[in-house]
Amino acid sequence: MVDTDVLVVGAGPVGLTAAAELRRQGAACRIIDRLPARLPYAKAVGVQPRTLEVWDRMGMVRAALEAAVPLRGQVMYADGVEQARFELRLPPEVPYAFAALPQYETERIIEEHLARFGTGIERGTELLDFTQDEDGVVSRIVTASGAREELRSRFLVGCDGAHSTVRKKLGLTFEGGAFPEEYMLADVEVDWSLPEGYGVRSLHHDADGRVDDALVCIPLPGDRRYRMSMLVPPELSTRGQNAARGETPHGLEGGRAPRLEHIQAVVDRLSPEPATASALRWSSVFRISHRLVDRYAAGRVFVAGDAAHIHPPTGAQGMNTGIQDACNLAWKLALALDGGARPRLLDSYDAERRPVGEEVVGRTVRHTTAGGVQSAKDDRATVMLREAQLLVAYPDSPLTANGAGPADADSPAPGDRAPDCRGLTTGLAMTPLRLYDLLRDRGHVLVLYADSADALTACRDTAAATGRLTGGTLPAFLVAAREADTATAVHVPAGADGRHLPVFRDEAGEFARLYGAKGAAAFLIRPDGYLAARLTRLAAGETEPALADALGRVFRL
Repeated sequence: MVDTDVLVVGAGPVGLTAAAELRRQGAACRIIDRLPARLPYAKAVGVQPRTLEVWDRMGMVRAALEAAVPLRGQVMYADGVEQARFELRLPPEVPYAFAALPQYETERIIEEHLARFGTGIERGTELLDFTQDEDGVVSRIVTASGAREELRSRFLVGCDGAHSTVRKKLGLTFEGGAFPEEYMLADVEVDWSLPEGYGVRSLHHDADGRVDDALVCIPLPGDRRYRMSMLVPPELSTRGQNAARGETPHGLEGGRAPRLEHIQAVVDRLSPEPATASALRWSSVFRISHRLVDRYAAGRVFVAGDAAHIHPPTGAQGMNTGIQDACNLAWKLALALDGGARPRLLDSYDAERRPVGEEVVGRTVRHTTAGGVQSAKDDRATVMLREAQLLVAYPDSPLTANGAGPADADSPAPGDRAPDCRGLTTGLAMTPLRLYDLLRDRGHVLVLYADSADALTACRDTAAATGRLTGGTLPAFLVAAREADTATAVHVPAGADGRHLPVFRDEAGEFARLYGAKGAAAFLIRPDGYLAARLTRLAAGETEPALADALGRVFRL
């Protein structure tokens, strides 16, 4: 007997995302967390544009936009003098900007979204151990009442942080190292007149040019409220205690919490102008490690987020990377659970996400030792896209159909993020739509493009072939250029049935430009917003085999 499809361990942003996406995709799950309540700490605060796109696809971005504040850039000072102003700018077609949101607010938003599916967090419940066999996983847990129970699930997902029980019990290695420095974190308000929405990075150098003091401030929702990080003064250091115990901790430590006077002392030394810190909500001492598991899965057990990778907070990559881990894994688990997945679909989770984790760990370590994101040697536009996590791609994934590449180098190739576009019109909506409006709250979607009557015929045939291959379950719609006659693109034969093919006009030509689309083309877009296949030669005798290859990489046809 199975108690649930998936047991998710850990109810931080990563575990909540995994549970919410599982439930959205129709899978049953339970989510447990050993803490009795959500922690009121602004730990992870940076929300990347790509994360907002993921939340848009999940149908929960509106609440995040209402709670977050924009991050516009960073002002950098050295020895009291402004050195540079780093603007966070992205191309106009990117739908979301960089944002700041305290972690407890991120957790609240995803938890409320999860509750819409009738699933809540089982608080005060801890995983003790588990075993697995060919059919499932038996987890031994202790509940808030102290009762010990056994719970059987078909899969187990460990989102239980840097000190993950799931990772340890699974026997995964967690190789890496640690930085010797200790930092203070503090959530405070400060009365300076520095520009709203900009982070502050202020450094002091010794006589030899080495950095010997630092203050980094990230804006938070509120009146001149920031999460500040700075070096720990000797009286708060726990390094000696940890060394005596042979420990190399990561994250928040349970030592002496910095007081407001500790924060004010650093502000007095490093603030670009005289300022007073106040309204201390929370503070802690923080250590940084960089580690990566040797694999993201073993059998029916998976790890995601900090359970799989930890690294410096430079560029706010950690939580965002973990959220994308969770989304990537959840739709694959849901498809495997309903029997529609191709054999070994779940192997693609490690194949796709471990290289991402490895790149993020390496990059954040380099940036930390070299002086921040601005030390990257790429051009500014590339740096911004990478930090926004818009360049994450899976070109070598076993799920990516590489038979037909992009029309030009600027168009998305299979494995790339599927970009948004504006200006799609229909006779029913009185204002233009975005492509992401049409993809929201869906799984895989086939997007067809036509710019002539002949191309429309090829697209109708492709939609019909897709219906035959998938039993008519894959959503599809057509984006037509202005010059295409869409009057004949109303009904598409799908097996023995006819079905309506929604048609949207590419009024401004933005879809054609961003996707490099011309003639007749088909784009298979995954639930996590990546391009699984790009078919640019839709012709009789050629389309169905190419479609079967693309779909057969994911679905059991």
